[in-house]
Amino acid sequence: MAWDEWEQIKAGVTLEQSGGMRLNQLPADSGPAVSAVTGGVKSSQRAWLAAGDGVGALRGRVRTALGKLEDGQSGLGDPDGCLSAAAQKELYASWKTYAENVGKRCASLQKTLERVGHEQLMTDAGVQAEIDRVRLAYADTDAVGGGPQQGR
Repeated sequence: MAWDEWEQIKAGVTLEQSGGMRLNQLPADSGPAVSAVTGGVKSSQRAWLAAGDGVGALRGRVRTALGKLEDGQSGLGDPDGCLSAAAQKELYASWKTYAENVGKRCASLQKTLERVGHEQLMTDAGVQAEIDRVRLAYADTDAVGGGPQQGR
């Protein structure tokens, strides 16, 4: 009887030890996962291309907004003698330039995302460097006005 009990204890310990030694991992077809070798995230070509498509769609919406902005200028006439018309013309020129640059920024970012998706050869540092180049090329100016007022 004692031997039977001893065999049960050994069997229980063996089960506990083997359970502790198992590696937990995702099923093979569960999508992106953390790589045990590199410690990074596996890349998905489809995700990079979808991101590029999303940025491309944004670029199209910016182009549409630019067209509407331009349509709003038709019939404005000569701003001479009318301060609000002169201010509106200046504002239009500023926003047109800004929107055009947003479109260019979207085009550059879309190209980078699609390139990463198609090539799948860039390192994380390489992708970051490309995105930093876009960020630097189209850096926004500091905001003017609209902040908290002094002395209130």
